[in-house]
Amino acid sequence: QVQLVESGGGLVQAGDSLRLSCAASGRTFSSYYMGWFRQAPGKAREFVAQISESGLGLYYADFVKGRFTISRDNVKNTVYLQMNSLKPEDTAIYYCATASIISKRDNDYDYWGQGTQVTVSS
Repeated sequence: QVQLVESGGGLVQAGDSLRLSCAASGRTFSSYYMGWFRQAPGKAREFVAQISESGLGLYYADFVKGRFTISRDNVKNTVYLQMNSLKPEDTAIYYCATASIISKRDNDYDYWGQGTQVTVSS
């Protein structure tokens, strides 16, 4: 069993930055791929980024390449999402989740956090 708790969301203006954190419980954090997803009102949940167990493999959705960076600290059992040059269309609830494979499909993810709201005003 893994418990995930996201934090770091908030209300910002277009062009600002935010860093989201996802703290995981349990001693097996370093064995999981970790992913970030987001869901905007009235829209389906979508993949944002994924990082491999070691942190060497990084995978991004096309719409965040060059603006968002995923990273992890296996000592602190935490995964991060640095978001720069935020746009109003980035407004969504952001979720972190665990997976055992490289995947952009939410069905491949096992444990999910409760989400953190990110709102970007124009």
